[in-house]
Amino acid sequence: MNMKVIEISSFGGPDVLRLGERPVPVPGVGELLIRVSASGVNRPDVLQRAGHYPAPPGASDIAGLEVAGVIEQGDAQSLARSGLKLGDRVCALVAGGGYAEFCVAPVGQCLPVPKGLSDVEAASLPETFFTVWSNVFDRVHLQKGETLLIQGGSSGIGVTAIQLAKAMGAQVMVTAGSDEKCVACLALGADHAINYRAHDFQDEVKRLTLGQGVNVILDMVAGSYVAKEIECLSDDGRLVIIAVQGGIKSEINAGLVLRKRLTVTGSTLRARPVAFKTAIAQALLKNVWPLIECGSIKPVIHSTFPAQDAFRAHALMESNQHVGKIVLTWGVT
Repeated sequence: MNMKVIEISSFGGPDVLRLGERPVPVPGVGELLIRVSASGVNRPDVLQRAGHYPAPPGASDIAGLEVAGVIEQGDAQSLARSGLKLGDRVCALVAGGGYAEFCVAPVGQCLPVPKGLSDVEAASLPETFFTVWSNVFDRVHLQKGETLLIQGGSSGIGVTAIQLAKAMGAQVMVTAGSDEKCVACLALGADHAINYRAHDFQDEVKRLTLGQGVNVILDMVAGSYVAKEIECLSDDGRLVIIAVQGGIKSEINAGLVLRKRLTVTGSTLRARPVAFKTAIAQALLKNVWPLIECGSIKPVIHSTFPAQDAFRAHALMESNQHVGKIVLTWGVT
């Protein structure tokens, strides 16, 4: 049996995305086959399309890192261990293959769709929630009462980080590229929003913290931002880098790192082992899914597109005009 997929016909702009057909994948031991209703769109998909972010070994060459839909097939033992069953609605983090009518996912990376959410909303969750939890809470241990600075507060990662950090009792500052985006971030719970086109974020952070700096910075820019972020950190501050949109090279004041006892770290998620991602999934199910189900944290969907219009979704993402997530749909959700 064949399925419809969105293929990268060659590396290039959004117009290289094409509707194609592939055989429906067969799940192995410990995997589930999901009939996909909605596929989240993320910045790594854009990078893969452009030829800058190849799929890890063993992963599908089809783009797409998160899906939502219905469990179509899976071995009984894996389903029993997970508490899931055939026909359940789930969302899943995958290493590739999400832009398709069917997708295989490790059972440990599948989570039940939170009560009250549509498949479109559920498909917007895995990539950003796994990433933010793993980095902000597991890696740099943001604590209640601390202050987090998020670079790019209106992005999919940003809107997730704002809500998670506030739910966990932190203060939140963000940067964004327009006054309108700053207003949107404040509406989501950010305490302060800095238009980086109108103000120097380093000066604003120092002003807003009375010179003390912030405890944690979540950075998707890197490049020249890193030196300024080190200036913005308080004593024992932590900087976690999760993308390098501003470049891979940074020149920093190492003396400040020493004097302020700073931690500079970073990570990528896509190539990490299933066991690592499964642990994150369990933490989300325990700590975050109840907050989504009670409405304390809400998915932020900017736009949806029929899957065959994936090129439009990618063009929107590259325009940086969106606030929140972009999702592809494969039928009624």
